[in-house]
Amino acid sequence: MHAIIETGGKQYRVAPGDVVRIEKLPGEIGSEIELPVKASFNDGGELVAGGHVKATIVGGDRAEKIIVFKFKRKKQYKKTIGHRQSFTEVKVGDIVV
Repeated sequence: MHAIIETGGKQYRVAPGDVVRIEKLPGEIGSEIELPVKASFNDGGELVAGGHVKATIVGGDRAEKIIVFKFKRKKQYKKTIGHRQSFTEVKVGDIVV
């Protein structure tokens, strides 16, 4: 069985036992959270309505730095900035329908 969850404005396809990096969520490492399900499918591929996913927070950090360089020729304009996105790693437990 697998499910489609939505968190942080993105959708993820998850199955029990998967470890997924999602947008930063509040909570301590080891705490259990519930994520709403948009759609879930059983082993036959049939759509099952409703439910939620039980997941455990296994870690959290910030991703690698992305360098953003802005440049306009002939105008003496250069600007360099960096960005590191925060994330939370969760391990999917049960998919409750």
